[in-house]
Amino acid sequence: MRRVRVFYHDKCFDGAASAAVFSAFFRACRDPEAVFEYRGLVHKAIDLFAGVDFSGDDNAIVDFKYNPDPRVTWWFDHHQSAFLQPSDAEHFRRDRSGQKFCDPTYRSCTHFIAQIAHDRFGFDISGLAELIHWADVVDAALFASAAEAVALGAPAMQLTLAIEGSRDPELARQLIPDFLRFSLADLVQQPYIQAELAPLLARHEAIKSVLRERSDCRDGVIFFDLSDGDYEGYNKFTPYFWHPEGVYSVGISLAQHRVKVSVGSNPWNTLPNMANLADICERYGGGGHPRVGAISFAPGDLERARRVAREVVAELRQSYLASRAAAPASSAPRP
Repeated sequence: MRRVRVFYHDKCFDGAASAAVFSAFFRACRDPEAVFEYRGLVHKAIDLFAGVDFSGDDNAIVDFKYNPDPRVTWWFDHHQSAFLQPSDAEHFRRDRSGQKFCDPTYRSCTHFIAQIAHDRFGFDISGLAELIHWADVVDAALFASAAEAVALGAPAMQLTLAIEGSRDPELARQLIPDFLRFSLADLVQQPYIQAELAPLLARHEAIKSVLRERSDCRDGVIFFDLSDGDYEGYNKFTPYFWHPEGVYSVGISLAQHRVKVSVGSNPWNTLPNMANLADICERYGGGGHPRVGAISFAPGDLERARRVAREVVAELRQSYLASRAAAPASSAPRP
């Protein structure tokens, strides 16, 4: 019986779902008696892996950056910014274990793990179709509108709220194996999820109102600053609900271990030539995907975060105006 430690992107539906799919794959294709331990990883300004204990018989990292530690036996990621430094990328390229994978073309890491497990190891993923579908929807914002994404009507969106907003470190560790036991509709009705949802839904509505007051949209870019209070885990689609004309958003918020500058784009209002947000965030030590990214700063570095946020806003507004000037009238975003 092997002890498997699974390190996943914390406060993230795709991160938790990735951990669940990896567990199902490992149990089916490696060791049916394996015992799993789950540990969330969060983005920070420095020492991303400080204190991480790779003491399992197997240690897997899913939906998070690469770590060259030889004790890491499995790795899956789908971010453009998958490597902290060039030497990590080179270490990955030299790996011959056949157990470390990266592909930024996948919408979700959940789907990526499932596909690799099926194609390379013969894992039957038919029973995971609902979880894979919703990981793609949530991580790639495949909603019909911002109103749908903000309404939180789907069980997956209510689970996302619980995962992102809960202060209980044990919630995700209980939820991850439950992803494999219940449908999403049944899972969201479990008492430990319902206990989290009531206050979080009320908080969601309150933060919606705050964002309406705080957000400003000019030259295609929505900006807001939530750094004066506890707004961690706010719904990232809310800025586009209030400002459907916006193409990009830049927001500042506080979390337990960092000041976060979030940089996103409106899935329902795009330009022919969108700025690569991962590239922009990487210049400041952050990263992400081409359409969404973030930059982390130390908790006491709020003023620097604000300065960087202003710089990113200015760059994106300039990019927006240049794109509109170059685009045919028929392809320009909504006014």
